[in-house]
Amino acid sequence: MLRKKFLKLSKSLVKLFLPLLFKLLIKLKVNRRVINFLNERAYHSNQLNDFRKNIKQLLKNEKIIALDVGAQGGFNSDKFFPEKYNFFFEEILIEPIKSEAKKLKNNKYIIEKGLWSEKKSKNLYILGKRPGSSSMFEPDKNNFDVHNIKAKDYENYKVTDILKVECDTLSNLLLQLNINKLDYLKIDTQGAELEVLKGMKDFRPLLIKVEAHIFSMYKDVPSWNKLLDYLYELNYIAVDLKGIGNHNTRLPAEADILFIPNFSNDDGKKIIFQSKEKFLSLMLIFGQINLLKIISRRLNLSIDGLENFQDFYFN
Repeated sequence: MLRKKFLKLSKSLVKLFLPLLFKLLIKLKVNRRVINFLNERAYHSNQLNDFRKNIKQLLKNEKIIALDVGAQGGFNSDKFFPEKYNFFFEEILIEPIKSEAKKLKNNKYIIEKGLWSEKKSKNLYILGKRPGSSSMFEPDKNNFDVHNIKAKDYENYKVTDILKVECDTLSNLLLQLNINKLDYLKIDTQGAELEVLKGMKDFRPLLIKVEAHIFSMYKDVPSWNKLLDYLYELNYIAVDLKGIGNHNTRLPAEADILFIPNFSNDDGKKIIFQSKEKFLSLMLIFGQINLLKIISRRLNLSIDGLENFQDFYFN
């Protein structure tokens, strides 16, 4: 009882002082920095949880089959989910730049090709002064100001080399490895995400993470709504969006978006039920706790202690 009263009083005090704090931050010209910091901490708040024991019970000795497209730095190099969960994945890495692929040789599966919607050769534009920024599309300096890139730094975004890269479809390359099922797909290809998805064919991952360019800094990148439309046509729904990098727009210039099968219709349910233990595991790994509770109730999925798991994102 005392704890509840204390929490209620604390919330009241926070509501009272927040407007005053906001005015102070405005005066000090640090309001956006503080808000961005708090947003970042809030977004990753579920990393406080540790579901490794639960995931071990779900997966037994199975691994989550993961394809990382744009794998410079290794699997989960952006630490989008906690590294403590990397153990549960069997990763397949796509890295068409041979010098970068050599750095990944400790991995079981390395594909030294590009991905596209068909088998063909493509130019890969290398931004040598910005490691990890190679793209199948040329940079577009007309949009640099939207990304809050200063004119003095434009030199860092110049193409320093152009490589001719052999590309194939996601489906073809996985089947060549005798992999018939994909659980997690991550695509970070600086604008080529839609073309990669078009090569997926019959593969239907349980969770897809794509980088969407809302205001692209590359020429001729398809509008981000086409990326969303394509995934919705495949019966996926967006469940999370996180802005990336600097921008002078109220909407992020780029964002990581998570998609899962549409759990509200039979086709989506079928995909989930085919690998329900892996689906549950992925939702825990990516911190989608409250949504997982809703899906589990609707689909009658069971996981020990789920109702007691806290989703700190909403606290």
